[in-house]
Amino acid sequence: MVEMTTMMDANGVYMEQEEEWEREGLLDPAWEKQQRKTFTAWCNSHLRKAGTGIDNIEDDFRNGLKLMLLLEVISGETLPKPDRGKMRFHKIANVNKALDFIASKGVKLVSIGAEEIVDGNTKMTLGMIWTIILRFAIQDISVEEMTAKEGLLLWCQRKTAPYKNVNVQNFHLSFKDGLAFCALIHRHRPDLIPNYNQLSKDNPLENLNLAFDVAEKYLDIPRMLDPEDLCNSAMPDERAIMTYVSSYYHCFAGKIKAETAANRICKVLKVNQENERLMEEYERLASDLLEWIKRTLPWLESRQTDNSLAGVQKKLDEYRQYRRKHKPPRVEQKAKLETNFNTLQTKLRLSNRPAYMPTEGKMVSDIANAWKGLEGCEKSFEEWLLSEMMRLERLDHLAQKFKHKSDIHQGWTQGKEEMLSSQDFRSCRLPELKALKKKHEAFESDLAAHQDRVEQIAAIAQELNALDYHDTASVNARCQLICDQWDRLGSLTQSRRQALEEAERVLEKIDQLHLEFAKRAAPFNNWLDGAREDLVDMFIVHTMEEIQGLLDAHEQFKATLGEADKEYQSIVGLVQQVESIAGQHSIPGGLDNPYTSLTAKDITSKWAEVRQLVPQRDGTLQAELRKQQNNELMRRQFAEKANSVGPWIERQMDAVASIAMGMQGSLEDQLVRLKEYEQNVYAYKSHMEELEKLNQGIQESMVFENRYTQYTMETLRVGWEQLLTSINRNINEVENQILTRDSKGITQEQLNEFRSSFNHFDKNRVGHLKPDEYKSCLVSLGYSLGKDKQGDIDFQRIMAIVDPNNSGYVLFDAFLDFMTRESTDSDTAEQVIDSFRILAGDKPYILPDELRRELPPDQAEYCIQRMQPYKGPDGIPEALDYMSFSTALYGESDL
Repeated sequence: MVEMTTMMDANGVYMEQEEEWEREGLLDPAWEKQQRKTFTAWCNSHLRKAGTGIDNIEDDFRNGLKLMLLLEVISGETLPKPDRGKMRFHKIANVNKALDFIASKGVKLVSIGAEEIVDGNTKMTLGMIWTIILRFAIQDISVEEMTAKEGLLLWCQRKTAPYKNVNVQNFHLSFKDGLAFCALIHRHRPDLIPNYNQLSKDNPLENLNLAFDVAEKYLDIPRMLDPEDLCNSAMPDERAIMTYVSSYYHCFAGKIKAETAANRICKVLKVNQENERLMEEYERLASDLLEWIKRTLPWLESRQTDNSLAGVQKKLDEYRQYRRKHKPPRVEQKAKLETNFNTLQTKLRLSNRPAYMPTEGKMVSDIANAWKGLEGCEKSFEEWLLSEMMRLERLDHLAQKFKHKSDIHQGWTQGKEEMLSSQDFRSCRLPELKALKKKHEAFESDLAAHQDRVEQIAAIAQELNALDYHDTASVNARCQLICDQWDRLGSLTQSRRQALEEAERVLEKIDQLHLEFAKRAAPFNNWLDGAREDLVDMFIVHTMEEIQGLLDAHEQFKATLGEADKEYQSIVGLVQQVESIAGQHSIPGGLDNPYTSLTAKDITSKWAEVRQLVPQRDGTLQAELRKQQNNELMRRQFAEKANSVGPWIERQMDAVASIAMGMQGSLEDQLVRLKEYEQNVYAYKSHMEELEKLNQGIQESMVFENRYTQYTMETLRVGWEQLLTSINRNINEVENQILTRDSKGITQEQLNEFRSSFNHFDKNRVGHLKPDEYKSCLVSLGYSLGKDKQGDIDFQRIMAIVDPNNSGYVLFDAFLDFMTRESTDSDTAEQVIDSFRILAGDKPYILPDELRRELPPDQAEYCIQRMQPYKGPDGIPEALDYMSFSTALYGESDL
């Protein structure tokens, strides 16, 4: 019994066959019959080359002569001279010579002895012939480094893949219906079975006879199998079918060589297609991101509003929505773009392709510059919005103040022009005339007191114009109306005074008490009016200092109320004296004051109103004080949180930068730590969201300054985004380093040595080396770079390799690739050209049909679309130039 057969392949490497020669299996009569017939036919297919053959496999090999002859035919070598005697020991000697030759080919025979072969042991003889078939007919079959059996099965599967009615899964049941044999012939010689599509699984015997007849007649493959045995057997013998199928394989050996060439081309094209996909994705992502930035910038740069507080508040809400919803996906898109670019460059280096140069305007630096411009616009846009809100709030306050003062002034001037134009003094008696004169003097005093009010109104209108108030037209019209009226009042007052002075020379007497009342009551009345205005005056403050200033001013005002009360009592006392005198002397009309329209009742009413407004003003100021105290609390809350988040972000940035130096554990450890930091950062996001809520509350409360912290929401946002970008970039760099290390077989010690040298010359810890630093690093590693012109040329050649984009610096990935590039085993343009030449049958061009027959459909069409027409003198229609196509794969292409 053969327990295990061990064989040596063409390269001298031993390999174990999957099968054992099981004694029990040979006891199956059907299998034994099939093997006897198949093995006999196989032997005769070789022995006929020597002009002989066998009829009975167990008898004809007993003397060892035909066995030695068979081995000489199939090996092409000469065995030792056989013994010609007919004695048993002569036969055993010849069989041993044959077995020794088999053993010399790396086959270890167990339990097969010369005596059993000489004795005609059928089972041992079939086992020996199967061993010879494995070694000389099947073992050399190799498809994608698989074992012989697996390789032969894979070859059958690939060749029959286009045939829907064939499914080869094994070497017994899959061949029972005969369609697999017909498909193998039709795939390589469709002219031999032109009516293949008319074959049916329902006619296995017809299919088998057709395949065996065609193979024997046109392919010189003898009938090794019996169709009836295959059809009637529940499970045909696997070894018999493998032996027969191997004859098909060797017959079509030339086609297999073309398959190998096609496999190499498929491999190269697959790499190129993946690189093109990454380039197209980069171009798409870059175009999309740049287009989004281009669309966003005009909105951020726009400074157009409806000049109202509500409109600016709406713009601020839109900006917050942009920062929370629209920008974060673009931050992730930018990080993905950089990751894809680095991965693409790494794959291009590893596949011996030139570095990828993006379309003009879509370089990584272009995207970084566009992003930096976007962030600058964001900052200036937010600052403008906040300043615009402050301006419009002040405008609103000024407009209300203008209306309030204008209403008071126009209320005061009502009827004054008619009074000043009156000629009533013409019919007055002397006392009445003197009273009119004194009354006019009191009016002039009152008019002069109102001069400040008019100037205040004009100043407010001027400020509203300077601040571009949206309704300046109505403000200017009203201001002009007040100023024109004021000028007329001045002219009328002067004209009336001149008339009264002309009449004064006639009039002598005046009422001193009424005059005294008028003179003192008028300014006191103006003071009361001013006090009332001040007590109801609207105000806006932003800090505790400002509200404290208003409180202090109000306290100072309350301190003057005592003196005002004395003045009030004195003025009212004058009226009381008039009443006393008028009562004593019964002077008709003595209570009428000819000098002023003010009465004691007016003064008393206004004084009572002032005293009532004082506590109301107290309440208003205290409410504002509480508001400012609440704003101060919000400042402290934001500062406390910001002073915690800001240093945390800075610590994370330092930790990530430390890991990026690459000296802390293996690359896998660094990748794990970076991903842990990434998880920690995303887990910390709730603190940023809490800060956003605090910042929103501060802005809605119109709080614009915070002396308790150096951090602003904008600086924290930028720091947060930079931290996320740094982690993603470093994760990508470590993954690319792992890819480079694994593809080039670099040990961790070598990687640490390269990283140590790189870090030593990276003095500023920026993650890259300048040319002079890189040159020093190479010299320290043993590179001989002279200080002469030739040394400069050598160094420039190295820089062209590690910095193909002329960025002005060398990254660690490029440094590592250069230091290890000699160990890279990659395809070349010459290898791809040789592969295409095999498919083309040594022609300098290839046809589309040849590509479609040998390559998968998608890759065949890929080549047909990109290959240039062949322009040689020996070309034919549809001929394609595969040489220029192969060169373009490794040259400066625009793929």
